[in-house]
Amino acid sequence: MNEIKYNLSRLRGKIIAIDGPAGTGKSTTATLVAARLGYTYLDTGAMYRALTYYALKHDVSPSDSVALGKLAAKLPITFKNKGDINRVFIAGHEVTEEIRTPEVTREVSEVSAHKGVRDAMVRQQMEMGKEGSIVAEGRDTTTVVFTHADLKIYLDASVEERARRRLIDLTRMGVATNLEELKKEIQRRDDFDSGRKHSPLTRAPGVIVLDTTELTIEDQVSQIVSLAMDRFR
Repeated sequence: MNEIKYNLSRLRGKIIAIDGPAGTGKSTTATLVAARLGYTYLDTGAMYRALTYYALKHDVSPSDSVALGKLAAKLPITFKNKGDINRVFIAGHEVTEEIRTPEVTREVSEVSAHKGVRDAMVRQQMEMGKEGSIVAEGRDTTTVVFTHADLKIYLDASVEERARRRLIDLTRMGVATNLEELKKEIQRRDDFDSGRKHSPLTRAPGVIVLDTTELTIEDQVSQIVSLAMDRFR
């Protein structure tokens, strides 16, 4: 992976927002773009996953909007970059691997659909991005959280390719599954995220769409960095 970093004054204080469905490489790409530009990486999706993980662990139902909203308002979620990996912590306890399990994946769309949850998370995310110099990614960063972002990107890819990538990730984690099940799960999440009442997944006006089906992570990173350098002249 190219280690070139761009620490030019014209980059300071800018916000790059990246949206898109699951499996398009948002997290890895955003991490590396942030590292390349000397920015902070804000993984909004990991915040919803962390809340979902904590709720399941403490027997809070994914359908309990009131309890989840209260929990979202006070749950201490933090990030720490270590190399090319964005580590996620709840109250100082690392949950980076735990929030990527199939159990969390199955429930995170329902948990994140509640208005109280989204309101609480969006407030935190806006606060985190107040000083700029961030790369934020998720499913509503361009449409809700950072509508004023200096560069808006929407990553997309075919369901088949996204399922293949997810299979590789889960196999590395030692989780048994198969491609057809993952394709069904991804399509279900797409339908849920796009059809939810509050902050649905959609393409914001002025967003630049990158189809990542045939792209490597380095291709994605290089394209976004080039777009940023052109935009922030």
